[in-house]
Amino acid sequence: MIERLVEQIEARFNELQHLIVDPAVVSDRVRNADVGREYRRLEPAAALADEWRRAVDDVAGAEELLAEGEDPEVREMLTTARARITELEEAIRLAMVERDPNDDKNVIVEIQGGAGGDEAALWAGDLFRMLTKYGEKLKFSTEAMDASDGKYTFAVKGDGAYSVFKFEAGTHRVQRVPATESQGRTHTSTATVAVLPEVEDVEVHIDNNDLQIDVYRSGGPGGQSVNTTDSAVRITHRPTGIVVAMQDEKSQLQNREKAMRVLRARIYEAALAEQNAAISADRKAQVGTGDRAEKIRTYNYGQSRVTDHRVNLTTHNLDQVLEGDLEEFTAALTADERRRALETQAAAGTA
Repeated sequence: MIERLVEQIEARFNELQHLIVDPAVVSDRVRNADVGREYRRLEPAAALADEWRRAVDDVAGAEELLAEGEDPEVREMLTTARARITELEEAIRLAMVERDPNDDKNVIVEIQGGAGGDEAALWAGDLFRMLTKYGEKLKFSTEAMDASDGKYTFAVKGDGAYSVFKFEAGTHRVQRVPATESQGRTHTSTATVAVLPEVEDVEVHIDNNDLQIDVYRSGGPGGQSVNTTDSAVRITHRPTGIVVAMQDEKSQLQNREKAMRVLRARIYEAALAEQNAAISADRKAQVGTGDRAEKIRTYNYGQSRVTDHRVNLTTHNLDQVLEGDLEEFTAALTADERRRALETQAAAGTA
């Protein structure tokens, strides 16, 4: 079975190598981008398949030599090659697990303070800085969309943004001594993060007759005209009850455009959840209630400790994590996701 999978990988990768330089493909912007993405996704599996071929050849060669007479060095080489084949077969299966169809999309990230009052709102701001720095570190483009009342909304653009940021969805718990704490006691606060794949008009049709659009005067900082004109926009999607408000831009038109982007993302996510409740992709499932007991990750300032409870990974580099150093967590969560998907795939195959 693994040999058939290797053959399929080799055949498709060879086809993509030809397509990626085909003038007809190169001249077609959309197709060229699709081929390039598939090529990059398949490249790691193709490298593993190539190594698997070499290991199989090593085993065959060692077995031929041992048929002529026992040799401890050849015997050791055979054992090593067989062990490597086993490792490579698992790695190849993991590499070929079906990806989340949204992994290549841009994302909209919403952060909101949960339990903990003012300290939770401050923590939401810290998470906003951490996640935007992570995006910039990965060479993604980040765009602040709204910041008001302890809530932050921003977009992350770049190939594979969702595949990275989806793991940040949930409740982030912080344990630290607030600046306002006179007795030095550690407080526990939370902030919730929702990560929504950004979609285009063609993916989500919104009937303008289903929208209630209200304009009002913005509050908070933002320049003279922000507080003196009705530039803020609130859009309510009547069929779903989803409400999106934007006020950071001075222009009503710009605030409306940003609100529509968020609205499309939320409607798309709700539709995904309805289609497949097992994935629980709706926003409510992502963020939970914000209660202190719910958490995906804990940040302990006193011990400089960060623990991701989904994969039981703990590091003691809090300062670096808050500066956007999240690669170790993303790698562990990606590997865990692929392992679980492989197990589900295997179970379905034996059902």
